[in-house]
Amino acid sequence: MADTPFTRNVDRRKFINGRWTTSGDADHAVEIASILVQARPERLSAAARAIEALPGAQIYNRDPKGKLVVVIEAPNAGSIGETQSRYSGEDMEAA
Repeated sequence: MADTPFTRNVDRRKFINGRWTTSGDADHAVEIASILVQARPERLSAAARAIEALPGAQIYNRDPKGKLVVVIEAPNAGSIGETQSRYSGEDMEAA
């Protein structure tokens, strides 16, 4: 049987804490976060455009009532925090 991520012994603690990679090459590891964004329905399109302009951000799903599910992929957790803080509620008011 071929050695795959599903047949190898996985360190449960490393897996839960995000320190386990399938390739064995930690240089290519990324952090992924999902965020729920609430916007006023009339400003939803503008908020979506602003979010999609952020590097590594993608809108996974949207609700016409004003909810967006956003996925951010970045090389480390600090970069995710920077991306999240680029648009605060005040900035989105102008959008």
